[in-house]
Amino acid sequence: MRIAIYSGSFNPIHIGHQKLAEYLIDKQLVDEVWFVVSPCNPLKDQASQMDEFIRLDMVVAAINGKSQLKASDVEFTMPLPSYTIDTLHQLTKQYPEHEFALMIGSDNAVIFDQWKNYREILKTFPVYVYPRKGYDFSTVANIYPQMQLLDTPFYDISSTQIREMIQKGEDVSRWVSPGVLEYIRENGLYL
Repeated sequence: MRIAIYSGSFNPIHIGHQKLAEYLIDKQLVDEVWFVVSPCNPLKDQASQMDEFIRLDMVVAAINGKSQLKASDVEFTMPLPSYTIDTLHQLTKQYPEHEFALMIGSDNAVIFDQWKNYREILKTFPVYVYPRKGYDFSTVANIYPQMQLLDTPFYDISSTQIREMIQKGEDVSRWVSPGVLEYIRENGLYL
């Protein structure tokens, strides 16, 4: 089975994340997408991170009933910070019957040389790139010809924006699934 690894903070997971995962499946690029919740992203500020178990619960709520989307806590028991190459090695060891690919945003593609063992990732795993506003993939397309740019729509929302909207009391129901919205409200998150 072909599995796309979609790692992230998912603080919170939103409709854009889900639509991108569904795109990979609809286009038959992969059979499943696994949302790998990162407890500690070495390229992000940790102060604003919600507890990883809460973020995992929100991913589970978002993908409930979608059999080709999975939530993964594989990084919860791995050494911190979480490096993608280590996660890919761990998953390959745990699931040798699967072929793994990586899905990243163009914001990460333009700084891919900052990733641990990025050349090994490119040599060993397919890398799909989705467009993000303000991050022009063409600037690195020649550097990383192995990366495949996806022809997905722009999802003009970020988890940061959602957190800010919640703090201001604004409606985020168009940006998060009903299950995630209910979880956020029940637990008083991001207030």
